[in-house]
Amino acid sequence: MDTKELLKKVRKIEIKTRRLSDHIFSGEYHTSFKGRGMTFSEVRQYQFGDDVRSIDWNVTARYNEPYVKVFEEERELTMMLMIDVSGSENFGTKNQLKSDTVTEIAATLAFSATQNNDKIGLILFSDQIELYIPPKKGKSHVLRIIRELIEFKPKSKNTNISQALQFLSGTQKKKAIVFMISDFIAEDDYEKTLRIASKKHDITGVRVYDIREEKMTDVGLVAMQDAETGQIQWVNTGSKKVRLQYEKYYHEKVEYFKDIFSKCGSGTVNTRVDESYVTKLLGYFKSR
Repeated sequence: MDTKELLKKVRKIEIKTRRLSDHIFSGEYHTSFKGRGMTFSEVRQYQFGDDVRSIDWNVTARYNEPYVKVFEEERELTMMLMIDVSGSENFGTKNQLKSDTVTEIAATLAFSATQNNDKIGLILFSDQIELYIPPKKGKSHVLRIIRELIEFKPKSKNTNISQALQFLSGTQKKKAIVFMISDFIAEDDYEKTLRIASKKHDITGVRVYDIREEKMTDVGLVAMQDAETGQIQWVNTGSKKVRLQYEKYYHEKVEYFKDIFSKCGSGTVNTRVDESYVTKLLGYFKSR
């Protein structure tokens, strides 16, 4: 992709997702994710209706009239976007690939965080950490993240969610708002690492999937390639047993994702490529 085409694509995503974050998500995001508590702001003269418990007795004694301490929410947060860039994300049978939907969701969340003056960081992962961008504020920083999501070429096509969570725990010492966006079709057991990470961070798993992944269609004998291993295998989709085995495997992975995230106190969002992720995210924010 040349520079002109890349900038055009970045601009298109910015226009679409920034409009969503400006008018829909920023308020919901602010309400859903609280700051680190209350921090001292100033001392001012007592006014009728002020809570007497907030009187600053030292200042009151000095000026011989009542003064109160004023506190405000310490709002600044850090959002970490953990994005699965393995081979299975480059799949789609409707109007776009899973990776395109993932990019839009990540951009919308990033602009929502920017509206609240929060920092945004990025972790791209496969079965290794492909790229890490430390948390930072500002529109130019968000645009850099979008550029990476569009043009980054991973070294590996496999997936290891546990390793990505270990990296998160090792790099983010303070509490962060974490959105892990993936299809969560992974072979590794990530319960232990998620449990450790969720004790410190507010983690949400956003599962993006395609309708054709849920059921295998009967189209006879076809050559299929594993998007992550690259292995090509002839599959008899006309066999009911084969179709049922595939569906069983797929639904076991989905149920594992939902069950483990729930056990660890983490949130989940499930959105299909041909559905409105806007509706899904808003519903999630409002339910928190």
